[in-house]
Amino acid sequence: MKNLSSCTIFETLTGEANDLVISDVFISQQKSLLTPEDHMVEIIEEKFNKINFDKGYDLVGISCFTCNVKRGYEIADKFRCQGIPVVLGGYHPSALPLEAKTHADSVVIGEAELVWPQLLIDLENKTLKPFYKSNKYVDPKFIPPAKRINQRNPIFASIQASRGCPNSCKFCAMHNIEGPQFRPRCIDSIIDEIRSIKCKNLFFVDSSLTINPRFSKSLFKEMIGLNKKFECFGNMNVLTKDDELLDLASKAGCIRWLVGIESISQETIDSMKKGTNKVKEYEIAIQKIKDHGMLVTGLFMFGFDNDTPDIFNRTLQAMNELNLDSASFSIVTPYPGTQLFNEMEAEGRILTKDWAKYTEGNVVFKPKNMSEEELLQGIKKAAMKYYSFSCSLRRCLRSKNLSFNLILKKVSRNFFYTKLFYKELFNL
Repeated sequence: MKNLSSCTIFETLTGEANDLVISDVFISQQKSLLTPEDHMVEIIEEKFNKINFDKGYDLVGISCFTCNVKRGYEIADKFRCQGIPVVLGGYHPSALPLEAKTHADSVVIGEAELVWPQLLIDLENKTLKPFYKSNKYVDPKFIPPAKRINQRNPIFASIQASRGCPNSCKFCAMHNIEGPQFRPRCIDSIIDEIRSIKCKNLFFVDSSLTINPRFSKSLFKEMIGLNKKFECFGNMNVLTKDDELLDLASKAGCIRWLVGIESISQETIDSMKKGTNKVKEYEIAIQKIKDHGMLVTGLFMFGFDNDTPDIFNRTLQAMNELNLDSASFSIVTPYPGTQLFNEMEAEGRILTKDWAKYTEGNVVFKPKNMSEEELLQGIKKAAMKYYSFSCSLRRCLRSKNLSFNLILKKVSRNFFYTKLFYKELFNL
């Protein structure tokens, strides 16, 4: 094969398969467990490049999230009409492989590193199997650095230091994708990748950099002096008490922690199995982060079964009292493959399977204690009120312990970027 191409970045993710035919695991002896060097690979991301449907590829691999799987299927169908084999993978195909198979010649379920080389051999031998799934998780020493898209002057670069999350939040698709076993990459490999990244700003896509504090502290120590700035996710239970981790994070260049607060109700938190969150500790964790000179963005969801129409005003009041630098608003979304989706589907509460609506800005299920319209209008009003001029100004004036550059970032997020984002998300 001369041209092995991927139409979008082929993400290596994990999912579940029930009564499916699974290929044997193939473990390559190469340093890289992905595409052997004798293949030519073209990586295309539609945000930056246009897909050439007339190019005669030997194979097309497409990775999809739920919200963009419709476009993924469209791309797959176009190539298959030309007789070009297509492989689908990623979050959504891993959760619903039988659905994905109707648009593909083969579906990779879960992480790809251990099965991709075998898939290529099968393709060359014209024995491509319908489904490929490894029977074990990838050893973290074989998790490769990301393949980076050529884009002019990128604002930030994404990086992954670990896979897997031992928490089992009912709404989280990542748990089904990467599995419950925390698997950190070799720190030397991460540092080498960071050194190779030209842009100064990084975003860690790990589910949390507080799952294993010892690992994160070692990583942060090695990052000191690299002259990078980064943002990452963290959990309350560690951020509340680990001053050493926060100190090292700040010295390593961390400028923002994104914290999954989710709800101000402990009853809701417990029902979603988010064991890392204690509502009474929210204020402590947020203040500790701010005391170390870093920004805090609180991530909130609305539409839980315990939520009533007054949840929006009560949450807005709590947001202000917690002294967050910014906040994220999203509608509870039952993604396929999650426990939440399975429960709601069994209860007949899934309103649509138009996956393009699964953006966290649409109501795709039947709420328990309010109407769909109350939920949609409630979150729209809450987001716009939180990012109103007066509220944003008040937040920006409360910027103790922040450097001038971080104050500028806080102002930008509150007055420009975030407000525009929610206008688009909620069609305002």
